[in-house]
Amino acid sequence: MQNNTVITEMQSKSSLTKRWIMYLIGIYVLTFGVSLAIRAGIGISPQSSLTRIMTVIYPQLTQGTYNFILELIMLFLTYLVLPKDFKLKNFASLIPAFALALFLDFNLKMTSFIHLDMYFAKLMLLVFGDAALAFGLFLMIRANLVLMPIDMFVNTVFKRTQKKWGNIKTIFDCSLLILAALIGLIFLSKIMFIREGTILNAILVGQYIKLFSYLFNRSKAKKGIAPTI
Repeated sequence: MQNNTVITEMQSKSSLTKRWIMYLIGIYVLTFGVSLAIRAGIGISPQSSLTRIMTVIYPQLTQGTYNFILELIMLFLTYLVLPKDFKLKNFASLIPAFALALFLDFNLKMTSFIHLDMYFAKLMLLVFGDAALAFGLFLMIRANLVLMPIDMFVNTVFKRTQKKWGNIKTIFDCSLLILAALIGLIFLSKIMFIREGTILNAILVGQYIKLFSYLFNRSKAKKGIAPTI
């Protein structure tokens, strides 16, 4: 009986380790996709546009650093929205946030050589970058571990207001875009990083995740395993 308990615990730890590995790989792939989208130069996601504009205004800090600061702010706002539900374990969300910051800065350095002139090439790079971003998100969803502070904030607002999650997410993303645009206008007298690629990102990422989920479930079905996502 004790042997069975020990084996179960070992399998559980092994499963958790595999999930953390998958989660970190997902973060890395996501940041690689973000880096490619930035190098495409025709618009990036709302979160990236806000942190990217800050690197232009105050380049002494990296985009990864600004992203981590944003996650810290979101964690604090999560507490303000629903303080009774806030637990010490919520601080665990800063672990993947820190990893994301490191991976993002690394991938931005690794892709710094990319300079494209043809619009079609930029568009294809964005499409590929969004696919990588979505695959990273898919892996993180599959791992089913801690939420990033930004996602935690959106979920907390959802719990507090009981409004549709999709509407809250849309309002949140639009708020980031407006903030990025206002900061650009105030400090640089122009709007940067918000273009057609921003709209494409909003459309493609969700569709890519649906595609990856479909392919994953189809693969499991062939093996006789019940589909999940």
